[in-house]
Amino acid sequence: MSSGQESVFTEYETDTSQTSKLLRKFKETPFVPIGMAGFAVVVGYGLYRLKHRGDMKMSLHLIHMRVAAQGFVVGAITCGVLYSMFREYVVKPKE
Repeated sequence: MSSGQESVFTEYETDTSQTSKLLRKFKETPFVPIGMAGFAVVVGYGLYRLKHRGDMKMSLHLIHMRVAAQGFVVGAITCGVLYSMFREYVVKPKE
């Protein structure tokens, strides 16, 4: 780049820390980490319940856990889209 041109990626060049990038992404889309955390909780609960499933077949237990995890992630994505639409269309930033 020539010295007279500004970099297109100045925000990304000055913000190089992985933690700061992750925090910035979480602020932009807050329901993504909520969906990821919910997925992890459902998987952890499923692994715990796997030990105490009783007479339930393994495949049926895994199907139930998969549906629960997917449902939580889809719900979080839906809430995130609704939140983004609310911020963009209802609470308009002043320009």
